[in-house]
Amino acid sequence: MSDPHNRDHQMFPVLSDVQIETARRFASGPARDFAAGETLYAIGDRDAPAWLVLEGAIEITRRDGLEHEAVITAHHAGQFSGEVNQLAGRASIAAGKAGPEGCTALPFDAAHLRALMIGSAEIGEIVMRALILRRVGLIEEGGAGTILIGVPGSPEIVRLQGFLARSGYPNKVVDAASDTDGHALVERLGVVPAELPLVVCPDGTILRKPSDTELAGCLGMTPDIANDTRYDVAIVGAGPAGLAAAVYAASEGLSVIVCDERAMGGQAGASNRIENYLGFPTGISGQALAGRAFNQALKFGAEVAIPVRIEALDCDGPEPVLELAEGKRLRAGAVVVASGARYRRPDIPNLATFEGAGVSYWATPIEARLCTGEEVALVGGGNSAGQAVVYLAAQVKRLHLFVRRDLSETMSHYLIERIAALPNVEIHVGSEVVELEGDRATGLSAATFRNRADGTTHRCELKHLFLFIGADPNAGWLGDCVETDEKGFLVTGKSALSLETSRAGVFAIGDVRAGSTKRVAAAVGEGAAVVAQIHAAIADRAVVAERASEPA
Repeated sequence: MSDPHNRDHQMFPVLSDVQIETARRFASGPARDFAAGETLYAIGDRDAPAWLVLEGAIEITRRDGLEHEAVITAHHAGQFSGEVNQLAGRASIAAGKAGPEGCTALPFDAAHLRALMIGSAEIGEIVMRALILRRVGLIEEGGAGTILIGVPGSPEIVRLQGFLARSGYPNKVVDAASDTDGHALVERLGVVPAELPLVVCPDGTILRKPSDTELAGCLGMTPDIANDTRYDVAIVGAGPAGLAAAVYAASEGLSVIVCDERAMGGQAGASNRIENYLGFPTGISGQALAGRAFNQALKFGAEVAIPVRIEALDCDGPEPVLELAEGKRLRAGAVVVASGARYRRPDIPNLATFEGAGVSYWATPIEARLCTGEEVALVGGGNSAGQAVVYLAAQVKRLHLFVRRDLSETMSHYLIERIAALPNVEIHVGSEVVELEGDRATGLSAATFRNRADGTTHRCELKHLFLFIGADPNAGWLGDCVETDEKGFLVTGKSALSLETSRAGVFAIGDVRAGSTKRVAAAVGEGAAVVAQIHAAIADRAVVAERASEPA
């Protein structure tokens, strides 16, 4: 996957005559004829179908920079258009028009494309691999998709880059001062520094310093959710647990929606390498793992709504109801709480000033590029911290690791051994960060650490501090609907169903659940197990309803 262009035959496969005849049965409409140069779909079009070419060709283009378009490829007879957005009916990030001799093509909207992939395992494998590789190719080329114009490395640019990267969307950063096209656009629009960064969406729409939600709307990422829609299963949280539940529930024919206020993958999605997950002996990045699970959920028909914030759970009625930030409500036969945990923040007075401006709670390639060759500090002794240390040490000049206890008490042995072999990592046991220096404009300049045993302090000049000090349950939105333990984690298992909370029909899985094992594999296991328990709960309800309807 690292070099998709060596896999052109898989990115742009040609279906055989037999496969084309099989695919015809799943088309969403009859074949259509298009004249030379006629547009089949434009950049930004929602619900643009994938097209299977029967005759002629479709030319596929993308935006290249700010005002130009470039040809990606041409699909000929037996080939099909589209990438992963076609699975969910989201806005297209490329455009398609008929070639010089026109074309005849069969349409496959999102539902029929998924039906084809499930109905024919052979064609489904070919199509899914191609869709994924095409998105990877667009990301790695760097010229397609969304253009961010501003100060590279600034907090706002890093935030938007992180959101797009975690969401699997191609993007490119343009320096507003030194890039000719970027500087010209800023001047033409009369943009002042406080309005940066500018964002140029694939369809040409320009946003000024947008929020993640505004950017998602411009990209057509978030589906239109009708108010008071009912699903069999509503899942809150698109981390490994939530995505696993979505895959298993949707594959068993249940109507499923997954909501997350940030991005897919949860905390695991920010991990550069997970090495103790079964089946990946060389390791896999959290983003790659989440991306595969996300596409799998789409394949089986789950609806994934990101970023969508859940404000509260209304648990007074016969079925739980989710209240969304925009005032809409979602009804569900069962609610699965997989909202995970929030990064724990140490008690430092000015910490918020430096979040995104030197202080990070994850270590992705974006952060690694910002601190290449520099001296950095990392606080934390868990496995996530260990993985981040190993990753960052290869990029930085020196890394100071501050931990409260000996690593053997909190970290897996393989990570401890690997860290011990790193020549540029210095471990400080029994220390905590107590003070930060600098300002929002120029970023972090220094941090002071205190030895918990004797109170002595150590000042370290640095521009990057990574905090991996654990997490608190992300369950405040549930109010008093369900029982929690003294730390706020959701208590389960008081009924016959081990993952059901104190409120019937509401289940908890993954890190937000009291007593859960804080590992990706455990979260995925709970995501699979909860679906069987939902089926059991539905069956019990049906029995109760039948008995209630019987004459006395």
